[in-house]
Amino acid sequence: MAPTAAIIGAGISGLTAGKMLGDYGVGYSCFESSDRIGGNWAFGNPNGRSSAYRSLHIDTSKHQLSFRDFPIPAEFPDFPHHTQIKQYLDGYAAAFGLTDRIEFGNEVLHARRVPGGGWELDTQRGQRRHFDLLVVANGHHWDPRFPQFDGEFTGERIHSHAYVDPHDPLELTGKSILVVGIGNSAADIAVELSSKTLRNEVTLSTRSGAWVVPKYIAGAPADKYFRATPHLPLSWQRKLVQLLQPLAAGRPQDYGLPTPNHKLFEAHPTQSVELPVRLGSGDLVANGDVARVDGRTVHFQDGSSGQFDVIVCATGYNITFPFFDEEFLSAPDNHFPLYKRMFKPGFDDLAFAGFAQAVPTLFPFVECQARLLAAWAAELYRLPPIAEMQRVITADERRFIGHMVPSARHTQQVDYFIYEHDLRTRELPEGLRRARAAGIAPSGGG
Repeated sequence: MAPTAAIIGAGISGLTAGKMLGDYGVGYSCFESSDRIGGNWAFGNPNGRSSAYRSLHIDTSKHQLSFRDFPIPAEFPDFPHHTQIKQYLDGYAAAFGLTDRIEFGNEVLHARRVPGGGWELDTQRGQRRHFDLLVVANGHHWDPRFPQFDGEFTGERIHSHAYVDPHDPLELTGKSILVVGIGNSAADIAVELSSKTLRNEVTLSTRSGAWVVPKYIAGAPADKYFRATPHLPLSWQRKLVQLLQPLAAGRPQDYGLPTPNHKLFEAHPTQSVELPVRLGSGDLVANGDVARVDGRTVHFQDGSSGQFDVIVCATGYNITFPFFDEEFLSAPDNHFPLYKRMFKPGFDDLAFAGFAQAVPTLFPFVECQARLLAAWAAELYRLPPIAEMQRVITADERRFIGHMVPSARHTQQVDYFIYEHDLRTRELPEGLRRARAAGIAPSGGG
């Protein structure tokens, strides 16, 4: 009898997983806490788990966003607004009839592995449901991580996850504001709040600095020019881009950012056209790490200090599984080692989708994962022995994050182009051979 699967979450990972499971004839139910699809891309999501702000545009160009079986609309701009991304996902779900299998407003409250295999789920509707396989796709940009400062700040403090616009949830006009962080969200929010029309004084605090990369090179989206190849060592490819970067965007310290404590690609770069302009125009100033706080006074590591009304923490997220008992499965310091970023050694009936910081974007990455996921669920793919899984996990972490600054922010880095080539040319064929050798997949061509 064919296995049954449960999917937790109806964001991009849950949608692509469901679509591919349906293509392979695997029965499944998708559980979604909200009343809509889209997860992080559902602005104002009633479940409170969207980190989208009103002005958000995606930082990856549309040329890198399309699913293979559902092209992104040609009329979309190079960098679509979040409403257009949601429109695209709505169209994807409608085209393949995915909403019929989604149970909206039915959050999984607890997931327990049944002795001998299979899963027992307790849901928001008071049900207890049983499935053979569990696919976790609840995302990792919804549980805010706050920095720990010495001292007590007596002004107002929010995380970027709560930020909507300069008037929601706080009235951010005529204020002295400190934005902590240097990722894309920090850059976007600092740029927006530093507009002279808002009469704010905005400071950007960064512990490690960042390399700022442009969105356009020679009139075309920059991400059209770089595509990693599996035929050359990644270290060589990174070195080439490091040599070319100063020609494309200059040195961060030249327009007011602290000098990065790392080379390009040893931490996530920040993609922004406007950040260097705002810094160079004096509308925004940058400083180093916070040393301590005292009331509304913030002291920085360089000995300087300033008075602030508001601190906006754009300091990332925790990887959290609220439906698992913490002693059963958790991700301390966001370190969550998975085989092919999907499988936990020792659990052959559990898969994770979308738990990666994929370059250049998550969209084709999760579609690629969904192909492996569906083959696994349809018993056309078999995992290798646990010892081999652990060996590969170690090797892949060395390959994709071994060169990066140690941080909870850099535990999930993976290059989509290398990953997709590996799954297509090696992992799927080898997994099929393992399944045939075990007698669980039919022999023959394909």
